[in-house]
Amino acid sequence: MIRHAGHYTVGMASLPLLLLPGLLCDERLWHAPAEALADVAAVHHADLTRDDSVAGMAARVLATAPPVFALAGLSMGGYVAFEILRQAPQRVARLALLDTSARLDPPKRLAVRRAGLAMAESGRFAGVTRKLLPQLVHESRVDDAVGTEVMAMAQRVGRDAFLRQQRAIIDRPDSLPLLPTLAVPTLVGVGEDDRMTLPEESRILHERIAGARLHVFARCGHLPPMEVPQETSTVLRDWLLAA
Repeated sequence: MIRHAGHYTVGMASLPLLLLPGLLCDERLWHAPAEALADVAAVHHADLTRDDSVAGMAARVLATAPPVFALAGLSMGGYVAFEILRQAPQRVARLALLDTSARLDPPKRLAVRRAGLAMAESGRFAGVTRKLLPQLVHESRVDDAVGTEVMAMAQRVGRDAFLRQQRAIIDRPDSLPLLPTLAVPTLVGVGEDDRMTLPEESRILHERIAGARLHVFARCGHLPPMEVPQETSTVLRDWLLAA
């Protein structure tokens, strides 16, 4: 399912903008950029809660997406963006990859994911806790409204969707071989202090996608659209409107 927000207001050159959220994220992740960019793009929010594979997520998104669109994904949303590019590359006109990776998880990260999955399967689902927040947002935002909203967002998404999403992430394909084949205007963005997906992963994307632009968000963790919404909106606007 894709929910629509915003309208075409700038004529024939305008592209719809499809936004893909991360693990345990919903439309709130992209709220500020979606509002800020409504004058230059029809904004669509993808629902990534209903499938347990990135292939299933991508197929569901594509079933109701506009024929051609600009695509922006954060973290897990980036994994789904890569799958959309495998399934229907001709439909993606521009690509933005925020705080994501093309590589498979290293063994230690995979073990952490499997442990979290096992806990949730046994009924011990805590969502995003105060203890986990420093992994997701800059330390300056742990105790402010951003931290509170991140925890609330995870609770809204809930345990069942978390199980499906985590299984999809664990079983996702390696997207490194895809990178040299990409030939659309690409923005790579990452929080300078991202502890969940290290900036090194974004540098790999920048180096291996021809012509990609890299933007580093200062004093920012894993969730730039919520942590630095104005800067995120400005960077996405430049990407959407660039010749």
